[in-house]
Amino acid sequence: MNENTFKKRKLQTTVFFIAIIAVSFFSASMTDFNLIDGILTIPSAFIWMGENLIITADTLSKLPNIMEKLIETIFMSIAATTTAAILSFFLGVAGSKTTAVNGVLSAFARLIASFARNIPVVAWALILLLSFGQNSMTGFLALFVGTVGFLTRAFIESIDEAGISAFEALTATGATYFQIVAKAVIPQCLPQMISWILFMIETNIRSATLVGILTGTGIGYAFDLYYKMLDYQAVALVTLLIVVAVIMIELLSNHVRKVIL
Repeated sequence: MNENTFKKRKLQTTVFFIAIIAVSFFSASMTDFNLIDGILTIPSAFIWMGENLIITADTLSKLPNIMEKLIETIFMSIAATTTAAILSFFLGVAGSKTTAVNGVLSAFARLIASFARNIPVVAWALILLLSFGQNSMTGFLALFVGTVGFLTRAFIESIDEAGISAFEALTATGATYFQIVAKAVIPQCLPQMISWILFMIETNIRSATLVGILTGTGIGYAFDLYYKMLDYQAVALVTLLIVVAVIMIELLSNHVRKVIL
């Protein structure tokens, strides 16, 4: 690297950091955010949590009801993810440059993935809430649509990155399109696809909590109910169970990834 190139990159880096700092200060002034006041409130916030977010024996009596809502949320997340994965697989095959049947279908599959992925799950929940009301179907569909967008994009990239030697070999032998997909694409991409599906199950369990607040279902509904009743001890128990559930599922999915990858 010559001296002029080094100076140019150094100048670009300096300008970038100055721009970031300027944007940060501008954003803080627009939102009336004060960093010093925020830091000073941290001790009092921890004191409040220590006084109110205490799980008592009376709170534990609500554990069966909370566990029922948590299990409902986990099952809904798994169902939405696995169902979306099936549709995403076909869209991924159609959208990949390696396995695309034609350019129009490929562009259509990529458009669906982009449209579904770029709208947050919470926004999908609000949109679907107007049509389906507050029920489990609304939460399921919100997670389903968001998952289709993410997994379709992930599957397209997985298929594009797979080696094409097996694909070309089967094409040369006169294999049909579906035989090529079954024998060349799926065996190579299946471990990565399973890994993405497990990742989305973890993500959807987190998202389902917030979606449940909007749709009145699952663990999100329990959290919102106890919060509005100012029952902070029950809120603490709900939060703890959510954290434990997410950690356990993450550990399980990480173990599965190590086995398949």
